[in-house]
Order: sequence, then C-alpha cells, then structure tokens
Amino acid sequence: MGEYLTRPGVGSIIVGRERDIGGFSVHRILPHVQHRHIGPYVFFDHMGPADFADHGGMDVRPHPHIGLATMTYLLEGEILHRDNLGTEQVITPGAINWMTAGRGIVHSERTPPRVREAGVSRLHGIQVWIALPTKDEECEPDFTHYPSESLPVVDVDGSRVRALVGSLYGASSPVRTRSPLFYADAEMPEGASLPMTFGYEECAAYVTSGSISVGDTRLDANSMLIFPPKASPVLRAETNARLMLLGGDRVDGPRHIFWNFVSSSQERIEQAKREWQEGKFPKVPGDADEFIPLP
Repeated sequence: MGEYLTRPGVGSIIVGRERDIGGFSVHRILPHVQHRHIGPYVFFDHMGPADFADHGGMDVRPHPHIGLATMTYLLEGEILHRDNLGTEQVITPGAINWMTAGRGIVHSERTPPRVREAGVSRLHGIQVWIALPTKDEECEPDFTHYPSESLPVVDVDGSRVRALVGSLYGASSPVRTRSPLFYADAEMPEGASLPMTFGYEECAAYVTSGSISVGDTRLDANSMLIFPPKASPVLRAETNARLMLLGGDRVDGPRHIFWNFVSSSQERIEQAKREWQEGKFPKVPGDADEFIPLP
C-alpha cells in the first residue's frame, strides 16, 4: 500500500505503490484504503516509464469491465487496444482512448507488433477509471478515440496545458463524458505558477516528473496531492515538472470495486464474476486465445 500523508490546510498526499501489470511495473495511486476516489475517478495507474528490449513489450491479455469508463493517455510509446466491439486502435502520445464499459466489455492492451519488431521500445502513460452515474451503469458499451490534434493546448503564464477532458483555462475538450469532470496534462517550467480554480467538488494534482509545491508542501514525482473540497490551490514548479490535473463531482452514491468491475450494486459485481468464470463475456476479435482469469 502506498504511503498516505496529511498536510493540514493543504490536503492529502498519496505516494504511488508499485504493481506489476503485463510484465512491467506501474505506480498505483487509486483506489487507496484511506482515499477511495477523487470525484468520479476510482482508479489511477501511472504506467512506466518502462523500457523493453529484445522485442518485448506490454501484454495485458483480454479482461472484462462493467460500470465504468476507462481513459488511457500516453506520454511516450504506443499501445494497441482491441475490444469485443471489433475496435482495433493504436494510441500514441497526446491522444485519448475512451472506453465506456457500461453493461460489459472485454478488451486487451498490447505493444503493437510493428513496435516489437524494432527490438527496443519505451512506454510511459496514465490510465484512469471513471465511475458511471447509476442511470448509465448498464448503458451500451462504446469506444472512442480522440487524436492528439483534437485536444486543445493553451499557454497559462508560461505553462503548457493540454485540456484532455472538460473545460479549463478557457479551453474545452471534445471528449464526451456522462458526469462533470476535468483532466489535463500540464508542463510547467521551473518557477512557474498554475492556479486550479475549476469549481468542481474535488480536485488533485499528480506529478509524473519533477517537483512542485503548494505553500510549504513539496510534491515529488509519483505522488498525488488531493486538495480539500472546493479548494482553489496554486501550484508552483520547484523544477521543470509535468503533472496531471484531475477532479470532478462525485457520482450518486458509493461504488463497489472488485478487480475490473465497478458498480453501485454488489449483486451486479457477483453476477459479472460468475459470467466471466463461465465464459459468458464475448471474445475479442484478433485476440481471442488468451484471457486473464478471475483473481
């Protein structure tokens, strides 16, 4: 479990704990036993940076989801997404893969064959899960790819901010969501300041590289600072830094989480567990020979 620290008047800090997925390590921030979510965000993984040699790569075999949306964003490298809807999409840095699981979807995430053939590759990115509102938990599954050029980039007093989801700093993302939330990729030069005044219930900042501070509190790489409700913090870059800004309004009621399943109903999760064990979820075209078993 990652370290959890409180800073009165500033917020709470979660230091990422390492987990292995698909043959390489991630820093997992959410869920944490002392902080289960930030707005509708219920899962946050910082993948890599990882270097693969000898034609290696990431291999997350087919696995199911229900009741959530996943969002994958890369800083370096490429991932090939396949799902049971027939989607086959390579994601590259600056783009977004948005997958709505709804009543159920199965997908895999692997290093593309073309990248493996090069012999050496690198992967670095973030994956988050967003809980769906109760009325949308059983919606039809869907996948949408947003290329990097569709996501606006703005200059905020010298910091370069890409608006990934929601509206901030005068820019609005085209990503369609089912609840109020925001997400951004910010690159701050040393000494720059960046206000976070977005009007959502909860917000946080995660440092992917470098260091920032809020008041007298310093935050280094692989750490997330979760601000008090309705806070309007000002971030300062202690070094050149890159960070993810995220937050939003909470969904309607608590969510149960087991493995890759998120739901307002524990019974629905038990149903999904049985269906995966019994092979009732659909197969992924082009990647139907392997799967991740229920833990």
